[in-house]
Amino acid sequence: MLQARPLLSYAGVAIADVACRHPAGRGTATEPSPGYGLVFVRRGCFVRHADGDTEVLDPTTAFIRSPGQEQRYDHPTGGGDDCTVLTFSHTVAATLWGEAPDPAEGPLPISARVDVAHRRLLAECRRRTDPDALYELTLDLAGATLAQRRPQPPEAARSATSRARRQLVRDALEALAAAPQRALPTLARELGTSPHHLSRVFHAHTGHGVAQHRLQLRSRAALHRIAEGEDSLARLAHDLGFADQSHLTRTIRRQTGHTPAQLRKLLGHAPVTSRPKA
Repeated sequence: MLQARPLLSYAGVAIADVACRHPAGRGTATEPSPGYGLVFVRRGCFVRHADGDTEVLDPTTAFIRSPGQEQRYDHPTGGGDDCTVLTFSHTVAATLWGEAPDPAEGPLPISARVDVAHRRLLAECRRRTDPDALYELTLDLAGATLAQRRPQPPEAARSATSRARRQLVRDALEALAAAPQRALPTLARELGTSPHHLSRVFHAHTGHGVAQHRLQLRSRAALHRIAEGEDSLARLAHDLGFADQSHLTRTIRRQTGHTPAQLRKLLGHAPVTSRPKA
């Protein structure tokens, strides 16, 4: 009756597509929560009993859960339900919540914009998007969801930290320029901050995420080498950290409007070729 399909497990973050086909009625078992996380309802409705509280959950809401929390799910209607479950390690959860998550806060309201972000994350998982990008999208979604349940800091507090945030972005840009292969968790650790904070501040100052910036840097490096006469897409993809030459071609075409072969011709060289494997 309950099927969970793993979509991502990376750097303390897991995503699962969970389908429940329980008939209408009371749940038959108490289910311990496996970890810190956020659960988004995509379809259907159910009643959750946990820590003495009862919550009615539908696609306008999400809820927080914590490890070992005893919970029971009742189903007021038939037809089942579908959920997206984000699970976080204790370390990642602490960076998102600022402290140990409080699952007793009740359902979290989900705006239409946050719901779109949630469904976009699922779509990117199905497209087998780069894990670094999925990781960042997951942190952004969790941050946007949690932001709806607590007030924003006052303007004075934001101003007091603006210089530090600009410096953090500068440090991140420098580190990525030196080694574009740095993933967000590694970069955050080296800069002494949390991945969620770095992702949020970086996006606010640059207009795009860390994963996108890494991809842009690698694409620019590919363009430079194509302009210099590089004749092997396979070697380019390997050297610059793309999954394969198809990934390289798709990325460059999406960013420039041209394939690598078209770019090489445009820049005055013969078409790029793929060398056969030895």
